[in-house]
Amino acid sequence: MTRRLIVEADGGSRGNPGPAAFGAVVRDAETGQVLVEVAQTIGVATNNVAEYRGLIAGLEQALHLDSEAEIEARLDSKLVVEQMSGRWSIKNAALRELALQARDLRAKATYTWVPRAANKLADALVNEALDTQVGDDEIRVLRTPTEGLPVADDVIGEALEERAIEEREGAAPPKMVGWATDLGTPTITLLGRHGATELSLEKRFSGRGGYDAPLAPVGVEQAEALAREIADRGGVDAIVCSPLLRTRQTAQILADRVGVPVEVEEGIAECCFGEWDGFTFAEVHDRWPRELNEWLGSTDVAPPGGESFAECLDRVDAARRRVLAQHPGRRVALISHVTPIKIMTGLSVDAPLSSSLYRMELAPCSLTTIAWFPDGNRSLFGFAESAHLRGVGSGFGV
Repeated sequence: MTRRLIVEADGGSRGNPGPAAFGAVVRDAETGQVLVEVAQTIGVATNNVAEYRGLIAGLEQALHLDSEAEIEARLDSKLVVEQMSGRWSIKNAALRELALQARDLRAKATYTWVPRAANKLADALVNEALDTQVGDDEIRVLRTPTEGLPVADDVIGEALEERAIEEREGAAPPKMVGWATDLGTPTITLLGRHGATELSLEKRFSGRGGYDAPLAPVGVEQAEALAREIADRGGVDAIVCSPLLRTRQTAQILADRVGVPVEVEEGIAECCFGEWDGFTFAEVHDRWPRELNEWLGSTDVAPPGGESFAECLDRVDAARRRVLAQHPGRRVALISHVTPIKIMTGLSVDAPLSSSLYRMELAPCSLTTIAWFPDGNRSLFGFAESAHLRGVGSGFGV
């Protein structure tokens, strides 16, 4: 009987391109047992390159276990799955070379897209490899719980080994926030969307790298209402904002109200919409119908000259981690944009990226409150609150 194996693969880059790593897991398809875990930093690369490298490493390990096995490769990269399945063309030369490497392995493989939440172990290997890397030294780990298989090149460390043991033996269930005895002092983030601009009032794409629009007069009123609301809730210890003008103006209005200086964090800027910036959805539909359809169909696809939502997620999550590390146990106002706030909200409740993006609405200067606990737990206290905007124009838009 032909053996069936499952490869779970992931890759990520902090910067895109930036420091990158991949992670891959091989499981027995019948029992779900983890047979091999492999992770490696790969220097500076893009998310897509890292995803392909993870797939190749996972296929190699599966074939090492059984060269005749039937393999199901599961990835949360729609791009890699569609390209390896032959449904999407591969225009990028670097990705085409990696796809050929994967095919040259001659694995009996099928490719399945899974949501990010279903790919947690491979994702954890990616992040822990990157977190453990020191300088430019390459980190590689190969763990094989099954007897007789080769052992690690370099071990990432005790923390990673303990996490692997927990995964194999069954980790303790997550604590329920509000019931656990002591989760530690959380960092409270008050996520405020910027006030409206003329572009948002006209529902035009307005992202990072496009026209840096200032607040419209109604946007200033909204920012003042947000500042009053945050002050009434007890103020904040720190204010962090995106580098775009509309967020800096909103943050400064808050700073003037609560007496806290503004810090700028590049990672929480709006997604880059490339050539679509300044156009309405209808105009984009008329001019770029094929590209728009592909963009709506996959969070791995970027607008022409822009940034995919998957790339934006990695950037925003890295920024979130930096803010939490810089302000542990404090109340922090994060003045940002629609996409980053939706992403952080989705991260707080383990929602798939597509749900976070397409099933949430945020008014300008609405307020979302999330507690991030030291042990990794988090709790969403309020989403898109806007009662403080009564009597002020709401101006929904991108």
